[in-house]
Amino acid sequence: MTNLFIGLVSIAATIFIYFMSKKFYTHFPKPFMLPILIGTGSIVCCLALFNISYETYMIGGKWIDQLLGPAVVALAYPLYKQGPVIKKYFIPILGGGVVGTFLGILTGFEFSKWLGVEDLLVYSMLPKSVTTPVAMDIAEVVGGTPALAAVFVMFAGVGGVVMAPFILKWFKINHFLGRGMGLGSASHAIGTSKALEYSEQDAAVSSIAMTLCAVLASFLGPIVVIMFG
Repeated sequence: MTNLFIGLVSIAATIFIYFMSKKFYTHFPKPFMLPILIGTGSIVCCLALFNISYETYMIGGKWIDQLLGPAVVALAYPLYKQGPVIKKYFIPILGGGVVGTFLGILTGFEFSKWLGVEDLLVYSMLPKSVTTPVAMDIAEVVGGTPALAAVFVMFAGVGGVVMAPFILKWFKINHFLGRGMGLGSASHAIGTSKALEYSEQDAAVSSIAMTLCAVLASFLGPIVVIMFG
């Protein structure tokens, strides 16, 4: 009964914080006010303030975590609606996916090497730009730690959507294809949710970029380790 109560409180608190963060973002639509950033920070502060362990929170939080898969699958809907557009730009999308995946893997790999961190962290950071389940599997295959890979994926996703408006503005990227490919290949599902703010076309391109990069990274990840390791 105690675990049930804790679970219900965790779920209710998380949903409440998310909707409050979303409402706050509606009034102050700035990159650093994103719901995932404000919401995550608020939950961490609450756990620290009330001295609640992560394990205790996850008694209920794990049920929300289980919704990640269905949420990603739901992104197929705008992809389906924009089918003709995807077919029209298939070659640019494929080329962008290959380049985006390779650069995402190589930058994480080389940056961590440059910092001089141990190999465990290097290999865990390698799949940072791939959606979490795939990134964890890749990290395990190349010699990293799945849990650390998930953390780096979160940083890449949040960092990408925070920086995206500035980068898109600086480089004058106004076409939905460029926005969608950039967000999907660099920031996976989090980037795709941000792409949806621009248009359904952006979200559709971002969805296929995220999926394409996940598949390509499974092949390119070990190759990069062999070539540059």
